[in-house]
Amino acid sequence: MTTTTQAGAGGASNRRVLAASLVGTAVEFYDFYIYATAASLVFPHLFFPKSSESAQLLQSYATFAVAFFARPVGAAFFGHFGDRIGRKSTLVASLMLMGGSTLLIAFLPTYAMAGWVAPALLCLLRFGQGFGLGGEWGGAALLAVENAPPGWRARFGMFPQLGAPVGFIAANGLFLVLGVAMPAEDFLAWGWRLPFLASAILVGLGLWIRLRIGETPAFAKALAEAEASHVPMAEVVKRHLGAVLGGTFAVVACFALFYISTAFALGHGTAKLGYTRETFLAVQLGAILFLAAGIVAAGYWSDASSPRRVLIAGCGATVLVGLAMGAMMGAGSLPLIWAWLSLALLAMGFVYGPLGAFLPSLFPPRVRYTGASMAFNVGGIIGGGLAPVAAQALADKGGLTPVGYYLVAAGVLSLAGLIFLRPAPDALD
Repeated sequence: MTTTTQAGAGGASNRRVLAASLVGTAVEFYDFYIYATAASLVFPHLFFPKSSESAQLLQSYATFAVAFFARPVGAAFFGHFGDRIGRKSTLVASLMLMGGSTLLIAFLPTYAMAGWVAPALLCLLRFGQGFGLGGEWGGAALLAVENAPPGWRARFGMFPQLGAPVGFIAANGLFLVLGVAMPAEDFLAWGWRLPFLASAILVGLGLWIRLRIGETPAFAKALAEAEASHVPMAEVVKRHLGAVLGGTFAVVACFALFYISTAFALGHGTAKLGYTRETFLAVQLGAILFLAAGIVAAGYWSDASSPRRVLIAGCGATVLVGLAMGAMMGAGSLPLIWAWLSLALLAMGFVYGPLGAFLPSLFPPRVRYTGASMAFNVGGIIGGGLAPVAAQALADKGGLTPVGYYLVAAGVLSLAGLIFLRPAPDALD
């Protein structure tokens, strides 16, 4: 692959295009995961009335889920403009909304300061995060794969996926440093706000890179051949509903794996298993490297075989990881917990890494932004938005084994979606 190949109407190099797709999703996951981490560690105590620790954690996870329900709304909104006016401008707008919502969380009053207004404002900004994020992933994936040379689509498509481990490491690493550097009282009082403030730096970097790229060749070609779709969502529902439904189910496993092995595991590990916040964050930071390795391996394997085959293999791995959860996570051994988290995130690499090439291939360029974004984000509600709440409720009643069965069900559901989906080999041409 040469990084000097011209890629897009603006003449941006492949290197710049891949950087733009990676940085945007890294900011996305940083923003999303600092919320997930705070929802596990500090929000239960700061934004909700005093009650049982489990009840406060459930209420905090419920606000976490708000963004997942906002994501399909954002996908429809930004998908409309992404398919009508172009990928670049839409990606800039979605990043600004997502980053602005994250930054404002840093200035929120707590429940002790403002009563019910505090969780209401938290939910509002969480909705803004999700709304902006609804247009982010689809556009970043299209930016990569619509600029990819033949035979490189999955490897180009893995760059936006690598934003997940990059954003996670930045978010968890910052929380870990703050936890070590300041007393627990200071962290709870004001230190938790610093990661949300730092989001502004990452958003600025993402905007600087994205403003320097051009439109994708596939979108420019589609506009040259025919008028843009007047209502992309209506066209997707009318002509590509099967692809949306199948794609939605296909992404359930990746969301369930990620948020159970990160947000839920962090809350359970600190509240129920008794590990310190810093210890468990360090364990997760070690495990997340396996997600990055899985994404890279899946990208190369997908180009050598097909994204669909790799996703099917990943679903099988998800089932095995779910069956092992109770024995490994509940063993009371930190090395076994790390091993399970590493296996879960490695499996996620194979059900997440190929999605950047797979979902866009299900739709023609004129409605690709809308179709891929809707499938990805509606699947996020099923697999991710409800996962920490469902896992916490299952763990309260039956321990970790039922949570593992939840992952098994997610893997089977994604496998069912993939069985009925066979994208055309030239779908991205």
